[in-house]
Amino acid sequence: MIKLEQNYRSTQNIINAANEVIKNNKGQIPKNLWTDNGEGEKIRLVRTMTDNDEGKFVADTIQEQKLRNHYRNNDFAILYRTNAQSRAFEESLRRMNIPYTIYGGISFYQRKEIKDFIAYLRIMVNPRDEESLKRIINFPARGIGKTSIDRALLAANDNNISMWEALENAAQYGFKGNTLEAIENFVLMIRSFAGLLKEKNAYEVAIHVGKQTNIVRELFNDKSAEGVTRYENIQELLNSIKEFTETPENEEDGEVGDKSLGAYLQQITLLTDADQKDPDADTVKLMTIHAAKGLEFNCVFACGLEEMLFPNAMSINSREELEEERRLFYVVITRAKKHLWITYANMRYKFGSLVQNEPSRFINELPESFLDRSYAGGGARNQQQSFFGNAGSAYERMHGGKNATASRAEKMYGPPPEKKSATPSYLSPRPAVKSVEHTPSPDFIASDTSALQPGNRVEHQKFGFGEVLKLEGSAHNPIATIKFDLNGEKKIMLNYAKLMIL
Repeated sequence: MIKLEQNYRSTQNIINAANEVIKNNKGQIPKNLWTDNGEGEKIRLVRTMTDNDEGKFVADTIQEQKLRNHYRNNDFAILYRTNAQSRAFEESLRRMNIPYTIYGGISFYQRKEIKDFIAYLRIMVNPRDEESLKRIINFPARGIGKTSIDRALLAANDNNISMWEALENAAQYGFKGNTLEAIENFVLMIRSFAGLLKEKNAYEVAIHVGKQTNIVRELFNDKSAEGVTRYENIQELLNSIKEFTETPENEEDGEVGDKSLGAYLQQITLLTDADQKDPDADTVKLMTIHAAKGLEFNCVFACGLEEMLFPNAMSINSREELEEERRLFYVVITRAKKHLWITYANMRYKFGSLVQNEPSRFINELPESFLDRSYAGGGARNQQQSFFGNAGSAYERMHGGKNATASRAEKMYGPPPEKKSATPSYLSPRPAVKSVEHTPSPDFIASDTSALQPGNRVEHQKFGFGEVLKLEGSAHNPIATIKFDLNGEKKIMLNYAKLMIL
């Protein structure tokens, strides 16, 4: 006998979709939800190119809904299967000045393993960053205890030098034996890391640090639930650095730009200094699906609906595990009162490689009559522009003001690229040459660049005519070095730039 149960919050479309999904579970007491609420909007299915584009879509949609329907921030919830997924949403929300709270958890950049890893990266470009230095000097444990750290700080204060300088001259300040050896090995390691800054990009440096410090290996070997989550978080950080190095500063012209570690740290400083927020404040709520049980929101984003992510790769080996994943999806659907977006990305970075994803099997279990597929089309990189116009960039201009954290960032890592200032010593020098604007030829048609070869003459929409000097990069992200007649030598990402082969 099917049990009828009234739902007082959700619209009829949302309830009907939930009923259809849960019918696929055999180990389930049959029941049907019903409601007195209206039919409501269809569930919107959204496909984006990458997980970062998924984050941008969600942030843009929240801003648009707030303006159009006068919703408050706390009307929105972003739900995901794993903690590591919060990173893309947090970055997009902060860039648009939309306040958020991690419900039942900690912000991505405030998690211990992320702060530890970033501290290593920071100390490489700025050895005088005392907070980062104290954080990593004995992590992983290397025999430099609290007493030794206090002695180094005292020596620094007494001699009006930095803690790093005290460590560089540890023998002079009374350190001996095993402690002296540990400090000297630590200083040597950091110097060797710093030596990579001019010749390696941010991702290559980060991977080297992860291997040499054994941070990644230690987390991988911890098979507890907490250890698995921490390992996933570190992999997500490395994935984000990889995407940073493979995305041009301006997607329209495809120019590579500065991909050094210093440039990456400058970009994320505002994210790593996230403010602690009142959980009851008017903020967008981010949470894992497990944390969402019993809660309800006017607008819900169910994110990352991809095979091996939701359902989780660890949960598809038996019917019971898969049915538990489906119950979680049922929970997600029924958290929404009025509006539900189901989003998924074509590609995500996994272990440093861009991996193609299949949409979750749960999407196919949703009847077409309850879905709006108008946003699930071509998977364009900036899909939100097709229905928001240039809203995203307008919001960034409206809310792009600097705060005190930004000025601290400039002191530590140098000014943002657009500022006319001396290049910090840890960055490779980049001459401030203004590009000569080029008007494309009347017959300009972008060519298929898969067969591009050194020696080819090409026309670029912005930089004009030039000759291809060399090709490098990975198969999925080829980079051409082109010597332009009027704009000099530039590295161009072929996935983004429009080139006509002459």
